[in-house]
Amino acid sequence: MENPFKIGSLVDTPYFTDRVKELDYIVQFLKSENHLVLMSPRRFGKSSLVKKAVVQTQRPYLWLNMQAVLSKEDFAAKLLKELLNQFKLEKMKHYLRNFRIIPSINMNPMTDELSVSFQPSTDSGTTAIEDVLNTIQKVSTPQNKLIVVFDEFQSILEIDKNMDKQLRSIMQEQTGINYIFLGSQESMMTDIFERVKSPFYHFGMLMRLNKIPYEDFKSYITDRLGDVAEQPTQIADEILAFTSCHPYYTQQLSFAVWNNLVAGKNEDVLQLAVEDIITTHDLDYERLWLNFNKTDKYVMVSICEGNNPAQDRNQPTSTMTSALLRLSKKGYIIRSDRYEIEDPFFRKWIYNPQNEMFAHFQTKRIIFKNETQLFKVIPIPQKSQKNRPASPEFYTFEGS
Repeated sequence: MENPFKIGSLVDTPYFTDRVKELDYIVQFLKSENHLVLMSPRRFGKSSLVKKAVVQTQRPYLWLNMQAVLSKEDFAAKLLKELLNQFKLEKMKHYLRNFRIIPSINMNPMTDELSVSFQPSTDSGTTAIEDVLNTIQKVSTPQNKLIVVFDEFQSILEIDKNMDKQLRSIMQEQTGINYIFLGSQESMMTDIFERVKSPFYHFGMLMRLNKIPYEDFKSYITDRLGDVAEQPTQIADEILAFTSCHPYYTQQLSFAVWNNLVAGKNEDVLQLAVEDIITTHDLDYERLWLNFNKTDKYVMVSICEGNNPAQDRNQPTSTMTSALLRLSKKGYIIRSDRYEIEDPFFRKWIYNPQNEMFAHFQTKRIIFKNETQLFKVIPIPQKSQKNRPASPEFYTFEGS
């Protein structure tokens, strides 16, 4: 039997979960001449959603992950490579002859894999980007309108300080092309597309992707556990209670639960799956924890206990605000109607009475003297397992 849950890569049918409303919206939206800006926390499934929508249109598309781009020359090279993979080198040769900076293009005879590069020099990146984007306009026709997807687009701010101005100046003159901008860091994406002085101000329609609605996710899990579990509905409820309906971690936990059930591990199947995943990532979690400063650790534990650090009267507001912004930007916490630890397994790892290395953060209250001085630790009674605060309850989220 094949495990019906999939993690670690873009998913499509039969692994794709719900998102019917959002999928229909994007497919319909791409029939217009407008551009789309899609934001959500990491691992909410936005890339899989957009990939499925783009494929449904049956139009040619280019896909570039901006996190992999190192420079303006690299941006132009990677985008040109996507273009050559879509339209083939022979068809593109007459366009390449008009490039002001000729790219280096090689093909691996064993794999047919293309490699493309531009030699860095003064203004070479600017010129190369202009040539590539102008070529995209030339190959996009009314019969085959191109779709260009930039994943993790907020990374543009780290590549070159003037790159956004150049892209906007060219893109705003183009026709017959849909640009889709995906981003997981909401504050940076909002700054790019909603700040009045930003070059990309109101360049595209803004869309936020929420968690998959509880009942839809429950039906998805129940259907796939039905052949291996005696009480699939109950297990689905327990999975969603633990993951708070986070798309990626729900798939991850469901995958592990299914494997345990197939192996005949029917007792405490959810707990065993959670423990297996935490054990697998124990060293990664320890490394993360050791890189946090004391304020960050305080905030993370506070969130694990179901508290809102922003309303903590024992800490300076500015200290808590800075920590929350920092942790949000790095993706460790997310906020909807409350703050949550992004990774529920990391949350469980932190909030674990058996975790001796960090037990003092769960059994002592940390009071800062002020923002600059070292903190003072005031012991409070050890909490028993029975009275220990439960993990934050799950919330259901309606689709956007």
